[in-house]
Amino acid sequence: MNNRDYISSIITQFSGQNNIIPIPAIYLKITEDYPTAALLNQLIYWSDRTHRKDGYFYKSYKEWEEEIYLSKYQVMRSIKKLKSMGIVETALKKANGAPTVHYKVDSKVTSQWIVKFLNNGKSTYLTMDSKETQKSLTEITTENTTETTNNNILSPSSTAYPYKDVIDYLNQRTGKNYKSTTKKNQTVIRARTDEGFSLDDFKRVIDNKVAEWKGTNMEKYLRPETLFGTKFEGYLNQELQPSGMDQLERMKYDESYWD
Repeated sequence: MNNRDYISSIITQFSGQNNIIPIPAIYLKITEDYPTAALLNQLIYWSDRTHRKDGYFYKSYKEWEEEIYLSKYQVMRSIKKLKSMGIVETALKKANGAPTVHYKVDSKVTSQWIVKFLNNGKSTYLTMDSKETQKSLTEITTENTTETTNNNILSPSSTAYPYKDVIDYLNQRTGKNYKSTTKKNQTVIRARTDEGFSLDDFKRVIDNKVAEWKGTNMEKYLRPETLFGTKFEGYLNQELQPSGMDQLERMKYDESYWD
């Protein structure tokens, strides 16, 4: 077997249905990122199979990583996002004699999110007895299952990655004209999104660095490859010192400044 055939055989072994993690497209539309959609898919799967009467179940971060290849950090960020949407609840309960994070999916709220997106974003108030919600969540989303392929990973129209929203916001704040269709820009946005960062996180980083760099010799670095690179998390969590203008504005409107 020559090298070409050998490489081809290896690729074949890693391809096929048994090596694919399917994610319902509706979950991508709801969560707007792959890690959270993948986690939601499994949360619903295991929630439907719990033996606890209160509906909770538990999985360790190691188990999540083995199951859907998400790091502890990605799981924590995705859970935080799903909790803010009302889809997931967490509680500390004993498992094997030790307090462990347990998860519970609110099927009613999840159904409302699903129906909303199936109705093209229009909110619909339904009871759990309505025909649309009588089906299990699995049945509702079966027809919307999609498989991740390299063909759509860098697509500017992909609903999973906020390429356009991020770049549009960057251009708005900086007065630049970056393109959301540029592969280089999409690559860094995709990398951070896959790590569990949200659109709001991108906007926060942009706001932080615009406040710090605009009007200085660092303004030239207000660009996607710098802002959304490996220092992204640091930029996100930095505490900015207010500028002189910010302080003057506060002095005018905030009496506590003079205390």
